[in-house]
Amino acid sequence: MNRTLVIDLFAEDVAHEEFLKPLIRRIAREEGIAVTVRVRSARGGHGRAIREYEKYQTVVEKGLLNEPPPDVMVVAIDGNCASFGKKRNEILDATKALYRDRLVTACPDPHIERWYMADPESFYQVVGAMPRVGKHKCKRDYYKNALVQAIQDAGQPINLEGIVFAPELAAAMNLYRAGQDQHSLKALIDELRGKIRQIGQS
Repeated sequence: MNRTLVIDLFAEDVAHEEFLKPLIRRIAREEGIAVTVRVRSARGGHGRAIREYEKYQTVVEKGLLNEPPPDVMVVAIDGNCASFGKKRNEILDATKALYRDRLVTACPDPHIERWYMADPESFYQVVGAMPRVGKHKCKRDYYKNALVQAIQDAGQPINLEGIVFAPELAAAMNLYRAGQDQHSLKALIDELRGKIRQIGQS
């Protein structure tokens, strides 16, 4: 495959966007595939991401898109302490049958900040301190606060609650270790890698 793969991203917020864009590019690069990542929605939370995703499928289906249609659509919503399967099904329910084969789901369990810290060793290399995440917690903002605390422990300035480190973390992360620690992250990595590989071989 010589052409560039087009991947459209729908996400809850900037914390998702800044982590997922470089991670998508990294996985594609590891598979030897050139990609363009187009962010279609990354503000306004979970509900807006799903609504924008539903509307966008209709636009693509009607041929109203003034650019190439996506090869892959990555839809990211936090688990928010619901089961991974429940959140994945929510995305599947919002997906037209025509586009099921293009879909990749990303459902951080319970929140995206947990993925930032999924590989403590690489986190230490990038930020300069080991994150203290403890056992799985469902408390709102628990992992956001843990991320901020780790950055403070490293003597780093708190800028955008740690989002500025997202590209470096996605690049440095040992994906095997991170996936072993966070099964929801492993599910995304495996699904995305498989989809890119499948399209790249077609």
